[in-house]
Amino acid sequence: MSILDRSNAPEIQRVRHELRQRILTVASVQNLTPHMIRITLTGPDLEGFVSLSPDDHIKVFITSLDGMSTRRDYTPRRYDPLAGTLLVDFVKHEGGPATAWACSAKPGDQLQIGGPRGSQVVTGQIDRWLLIGDETALPAIGRRVEELSAGVSVTSVVAVPEEGDEQVFATAAHHAAYWTHRSPEEANQADSLIAMLGQIEILDSTFVWIAAEANVAKSLRRYLLEERKVAPQWIKAAGYWVKGLVDASVKDVDGKR
Repeated sequence: MSILDRSNAPEIQRVRHELRQRILTVASVQNLTPHMIRITLTGPDLEGFVSLSPDDHIKVFITSLDGMSTRRDYTPRRYDPLAGTLLVDFVKHEGGPATAWACSAKPGDQLQIGGPRGSQVVTGQIDRWLLIGDETALPAIGRRVEELSAGVSVTSVVAVPEEGDEQVFATAAHHAAYWTHRSPEEANQADSLIAMLGQIEILDSTFVWIAAEANVAKSLRRYLLEERKVAPQWIKAAGYWVKGLVDASVKDVDGKR
């Protein structure tokens, strides 16, 4: 099958969930990497929590130091119904109220969350996965890699600020990890990721998932379509954030999904 063949392309199934708000308690706080904090949440309100896709989002409700209430989207990094815990990873960046909350969080603190409102589940005959993103995409990438079945091939290409921000994922899948380093000021530039992708073979039946700063996601999608001849049905690209804008995102950079 040619990589331009539109037959047997994957489909994205949208699943709606009951929208519910929960009050959870911080069980532990871990400085996972220099630019990532992992918060473990627990509490009886977690009962019935559903997240069917690694790139689901929950709403995190934060009260800032000036008393203003705000909300931000975060990925449920891992939900363990047996342990009754939910892991949420927060990227450290300047000026964000959610980051400020995570940096000061301690066991016993409470956090209100909502959702996920729904899941976008990728279905179909996928032989390989190619996951591309920046540090904001690491929770979704890590969860996807960890949840893939034994023997599945998955490649991740991630841009992070420094070597210490690289993560290791425990998985039964065949995982190849590629990392590139760039400063936070360059986070809206796709050059390093495109250069890394130029060294990677993209075989037939490879589903490409992208999440990064919106302009980076658009550039990566354009590169894959025009230079690597990947059919659009085999790409899902999202702008998790937009440089220079507060609480902005582009859920699907192709504007169709």
